[in-house]
Amino acid sequence: MSVATFLADLRRRDIRVWADGDRVQCDAPSGALTPELREQLRSRKNDVLEFLRAAQALARQERAIVPLQPRGSRTPIFAVPGHNGDVFCFRALAQALGDARPFFGLEPPGLDGLGRPLERVEEIAAYFAAQIRTFRPDGPCILGAYCAGGAAALELARQLRQSGTQVSYLALFGTPYPTWYRWPTQLRGRLRTGIERAATHARALAGRSLAGCAEYLREKMGSRRERRAAEAAAVIDADLIRRRMVQDATLKAVRRYAPVRFDGPIGMFLPYRDAALYDGARRWRGLAACADEYFGPPGSDGDNMLREPHAFATAELLRTALDALEAAP
Repeated sequence: MSVATFLADLRRRDIRVWADGDRVQCDAPSGALTPELREQLRSRKNDVLEFLRAAQALARQERAIVPLQPRGSRTPIFAVPGHNGDVFCFRALAQALGDARPFFGLEPPGLDGLGRPLERVEEIAAYFAAQIRTFRPDGPCILGAYCAGGAAALELARQLRQSGTQVSYLALFGTPYPTWYRWPTQLRGRLRTGIERAATHARALAGRSLAGCAEYLREKMGSRRERRAAEAAAVIDADLIRRRMVQDATLKAVRRYAPVRFDGPIGMFLPYRDAALYDGARRWRGLAACADEYFGPPGSDGDNMLREPHAFATAELLRTALDALEAAP
């Protein structure tokens, strides 16, 4: 019988159990706590204590802070996800880093349906900062960010430091500079993508017979109809609607944000060295007291650098950077 099942059985008997330091206390109606149950409580004391403490910690948990890997005694990492707010983009990275360093995702408001998405980076950062200060009032901490989350992480570092919380490092994973999200840059990118797509189709059609060209076009049009049907079906999914609202609000916030200086080290963890899309990420260097670039292995890109198997290579780069930082006098 699991601890949760055992405690649920005690509750059905009106037996209340709680942790008091290193002891398990209980309050039970007369005759409810049989010798057998008393012996089970005694023999499973450590497991019960661990379960009750975990439940208490969860009850105190701030809404924004999602424990992806809560164990370890080294300086914890708090990481801001990309524009859709999915903190589980960091799950493989947190696991690859191991049990020595706690890793928490920061979930923006709006995904749980209880709050509205925020449309200013300063507001998003203030929301995170208040919860980090409550969760870890003594600091220090390390901040991370993926993709569009870089702007909120930079502003979060500023606000935490302003309030006296030590932020020892800012790790940016495939994070373009905020101006990359503005419309002129996006339109140029879409034009470039359209030209590349047209060239790909032209190469695929070259040398085909008329019948072969017709078959190729039917396949592509069929795939396009399937994608549109899937998108239309997703519109009625409440979770996806909320995620889209967070996405739109986050991108609006990042587009209008004016980056501030971070008086600490920044690590720019980029996909494979030839990934031209992230050349603009190097503009972060001008905002930091010092900044270093780290490149993932061939085959990594902005979409997969935090996923298996590339998450292990990214974790190793981050581990190397943090070990050097924490070993410095």
